[in-house]
Amino acid sequence: MNPDSFGNFANRSSSKWRRFPEDVLPMHVAEMDFDVAPAIRDRIKDLTDRSDLGYTGPVPEVAKAFEAFALERWSWQIAPEQLKLATDVGVAAVEILRVLTKPGDKVLLNSPVYSSFYHWIEEVHAEVSDVPLVLKGDDWVLDIAGIESAFKDGVKVYLLCSPQNPVGRVHTAKELTEIAELADRYGVTVVSDEIHAPLSWVPFTPYLALGPAAQHTGVTISSSSKAWNVAGLKAAFYITQGPEVQARLRAIPEALHWRTSLIGAFAMESAYSDSVQWLDDTVEQIQENLAFFQHEVAQKLPKAKLFNMESTYLVWVDLAGYKVDKVQHVLLQQAKVAVVPGNDHAPEDQYSNFIRFNIATSKARISEAISRISKVLEG
Repeated sequence: MNPDSFGNFANRSSSKWRRFPEDVLPMHVAEMDFDVAPAIRDRIKDLTDRSDLGYTGPVPEVAKAFEAFALERWSWQIAPEQLKLATDVGVAAVEILRVLTKPGDKVLLNSPVYSSFYHWIEEVHAEVSDVPLVLKGDDWVLDIAGIESAFKDGVKVYLLCSPQNPVGRVHTAKELTEIAELADRYGVTVVSDEIHAPLSWVPFTPYLALGPAAQHTGVTISSSSKAWNVAGLKAAFYITQGPEVQARLRAIPEALHWRTSLIGAFAMESAYSDSVQWLDDTVEQIQENLAFFQHEVAQKLPKAKLFNMESTYLVWVDLAGYKVDKVQHVLLQQAKVAVVPGNDHAPEDQYSNFIRFNIATSKARISEAISRISKVLEG
């Protein structure tokens, strides 16, 4: 993995390294500072060495690789013939929403949630229906009663974040089963974004693995882009498990497949088939970094509140104890640390005292970022 000890990666050109000046520590966007898995790099090199960079044709290797990965990791037997390629998870979500909703229809989500969910819903001119997560102790959990109430109120689609970004919660099989049964009862389609699932260190349950009710109501969107750090390759997929949802999605344009990167598709196959040990090592490194981050925060930011995490490398931090208005802006301007503001994860101005912090980097970078924040907030 080999993140550098400190300083920006001068040889990287993604948004993470170009959005802010070089004196800013970028702890915001969901991109890891780890080397890409060797098997993925070898696959890309092989394609370029053979000048094999044409249009994306049939790539059955992706479904075959993900079928084996899902069965081994989650005991989930997918329907490989129902796995369809897409440009990325966001594009897949928008195209699915286009065929499932009309302008003004309600799409349910659970704040705090990945900020792009709001943009996807806006893009198809649907309306956000929010049933926020409930904080129980140090766990952010789904409000099942609130979700049922929203379903009764006419929600057409439930955009589920599983695991939940930014709180790192892995929703339980019991919770997801209840959602599937409610969705089946009220005729709601569940679009389960499971892009962070491989980065879980507690048992993860795929929505479509939960039996008939889930299969009648669900479509999963995912990619190797987050877990294997290859977002720039532009390849993802959506998958159904039964004829009902498959029929509902028939209007998705076939061009979605052709708009997928050939390199991305074969890199995705390589991730699921040849880069599992790299993934396991990365999850172990993230857990180690999380423990280090928790220690640093306890020592340097005693008024900050952290929560239980079970997945992802994106930590949800409550800084309300410091009573600083527009805390993310203050940290950017005064501490020279870029984080994602909490209110990006809500439909209104909720969670404005929270930040999302990326720990998929070196311990030196984490320590320096927390030290900079501490100097500003602790004085």
